[in-house]
Amino acid sequence: MEPDPSTINHERFRERFEALLPTIQREWPQVARETLEATRGSFDDVVAVIAEQTGRTATGVQHQLGELLQVATKQTRHLADQIGPLEEQLEHLLDELNSSLRPRIEKPVRERPLLALGVAAGVGMIAGLLLASGRRSA
Repeated sequence: MEPDPSTINHERFRERFEALLPTIQREWPQVARETLEATRGSFDDVVAVIAEQTGRTATGVQHQLGELLQVATKQTRHLADQIGPLEEQLEHLLDELNSSLRPRIEKPVRERPLLALGVAAGVGMIAGLLLASGRRSA
């Protein structure tokens, strides 16, 4: 089912314009990227540019852009659905790591705070020297 051009959310199109740009260019390779970028994601301006440079009707371009926006929206939702469980799993693992590792680290630090501070300062200094020498050689 083709989207009705009057129902296309122009703000959503503008927000997703950068992500849609490669797909738009594949669909209409004769339209220069710079010309599309100059529209700043304005739906009406993009339609006008594509219609003018390709000879297609504005209504046809609107329908096709609407379809591209729908596909991109569906893909985004699908990715979000896949990422959700991974985020939960990562959060659970971090909580587990925090609860098991924290007591192991806290005990030696509480027993010998000066030693822990010295080790931390030494590690920081070594890391700083390594990073500084890496910048000079680059």
